[in-house]
Amino acid sequence: MTTPQGMTDADRRTVAVWAADCAERVLPLFEAEAPDDARARDAIARARAFARDELTAAGEIRRRFVAGRAAHSATSPAGVAAARSAAQAAGVAHMGAHALGAAAYAAKAVELAHPNARGARVEEVRWQLRMLSVDAATALRRLPPLGTDSAGPLGPGLLDSGTLGEVIREIQAALAD
Repeated sequence: MTTPQGMTDADRRTVAVWAADCAERVLPLFEAEAPDDARARDAIARARAFARDELTAAGEIRRRFVAGRAAHSATSPAGVAAARSAAQAAGVAHMGAHALGAAAYAAKAVELAHPNARGARVEEVRWQLRMLSVDAATALRRLPPLGTDSAGPLGPGLLDSGTLGEVIREIQAALAD
């Protein structure tokens, strides 16, 4: 582990379950638009298999971009965000901080799918926090604050801005309480 964002192998396996739960909850948004594209569902299944120690990090590092390409099959911003949530969940095998990316993209997907439902994103984040196991919460607490460590997905960049950044900061603040 060269960065705290990487986490230990055991911590990555623990947070992979939560990341897969977050992504799976919004998967229907993607599958409604791309029913013949199994890449997002496969990414979630691989995250779960990694969590069960059935797949290695090395093997998953080579496959981590496959699910991200599924976003091109989506026809709406919500479907794109749902596919990216699955891709982030699969990325946990490589770097544990991707779990927060999976949660953030899932919350964004919900918000985009329900533009007239005030608080849809807030409710999704609350659900995500309720689903966290004690061990996963402990592992996520060890991650650096968003935007402070450039050696991973939580560095300045895509996850640090807009809705994604807001969601990750909200989750990290809730974990700190």
